[in-house]
Amino acid sequence: MTHFKKKLKIGNINIDFPFFLAPMAGVTDYAFRVIAKEFGAGIVYSEFVSAHGIIRKNEKTLKMIQFSDFERPIGIQIFGDSPEVMRDAAKVVYEKFKPDLIDINYGCPVPKVTKKGAGSAALKDLCLMEDITQAVVESVPKIPVTVKMRAGWNAEKIVSTEAGIKLEKIGVKAITLHPRTTVQMYKSKANWDLIKELKENVDIPVIGNGDINNIDDIKRMFKTTNCDGIMIGRAALGNPWFFTEIKKYMNDEDPKDISMKERFEVCQKHLDLLVQTHGEVIGTNNMRKHFGWYFKGFKDASALRKKLVLVKNYSEMKDILSNIRP
Repeated sequence: MTHFKKKLKIGNINIDFPFFLAPMAGVTDYAFRVIAKEFGAGIVYSEFVSAHGIIRKNEKTLKMIQFSDFERPIGIQIFGDSPEVMRDAAKVVYEKFKPDLIDINYGCPVPKVTKKGAGSAALKDLCLMEDITQAVVESVPKIPVTVKMRAGWNAEKIVSTEAGIKLEKIGVKAITLHPRTTVQMYKSKANWDLIKELKENVDIPVIGNGDINNIDDIKRMFKTTNCDGIMIGRAALGNPWFFTEIKKYMNDEDPKDISMKERFEVCQKHLDLLVQTHGEVIGTNNMRKHFGWYFKGFKDASALRKKLVLVKNYSEMKDILSNIRP
């Protein structure tokens, strides 16, 4: 308990609960963000959004940015390969949507993003990273700009501390560090010592990310790194209750087991929100992966997942979720 931090300030945003839902492509859309907020997430982020798509006013891209006031404080995360495009995109996001902050993605390791020089490819060219960051910071002076980044491109070129010092000088208000390299993708262990090193070298808040699966991991990360907050990604998949569990721990309350009834109810709500947002076909297709996350690790989970994934439409999914009596 002594290592849990309770408050955090990013620019002009006061955060009472420094545990954030990580931006995850194909996952942190409106439906999942709303559910994470209901369970207590301190800040939620959009999926990463293409700066090129924003300035072209691509309808699908702009829809990814839409959010409700309930989700505040919310960060919109953008990625791109040039200062001019990122500057213009940040301006559009601010003027059209007024999020609480804009986050720059220097962390995505996926080849289709890095091949274009975006995401974590910026870690290979810190001059370009500086230019992009400067352009974004100057384009949205009224809200904080933050960065989510990896440790470096590969083990031979770890640049997180050097980059962090440069980013702070430019005016970035917080940095989230996922201490794996691009080459590592999501494999092998995250090197939390790099979060500690970054924290010791900058004065802005540092948010730790990577290998957080339970309360013990959170305690260890705070103790090991002295970071200011923690961003939770894969551990929240099918488990938005994790945020409530953390809050209960902070308040010396016993966490309660999640009943199957509650699991079905939240899953059904998630399905309804997806269909409302995306329409029946896309909404039900998007929900299939979430079924895999919500229903795992208990008796007959495999059969239930299979049943839900194979059904043809929304009404069949609803029937299964409402008629099973655990």
